Amino acid sequence: QVDLAESGGGSVQAGGSLRLSCAASGPTWKRHCMGWYRQFPGKEREGVATITSGNTAVYANSIKGRFTISQDSAQNYLYLQMNTLKPEDSGMYYCAARGGTDYCGPIRSDMDFWGKGTLVTISS
Repeated sequence: QVDLAESGGGSVQAGGSLRLSCAASGPTWKRHCMGWYRQFPGKEREGVATITSGNTAVYANSIKGRFTISQDSAQNYLYLQMNTLKPEDSGMYYCAARGGTDYCGPIRSDMDFWGKGTLVTISS
């Protein structure tokens, strides 16, 4: 069993920053690939950034240069540092994990485990 719990969402003004956290539990072999995904109202969920157990990170073009994904050495926590936030970044952000050792990237939607999400609201 893998449990994921996000925190750190909130409301900030455009140009501000937020740091999201995801507390992860369960066998690490079931979460070789971890990532952050987001969903806007009326839109499908999309990948933001992913990171492997070896700390290889991949970012979606929409946030490249503004967000940074990271994790602690024990893989107990996943983070997403979000800078220069824009109103279009507003939405529900989810922590996800996958056990496969094949390609790990935000284009993947077939993650095995998902958190409940944390809401991010950016005002202009």
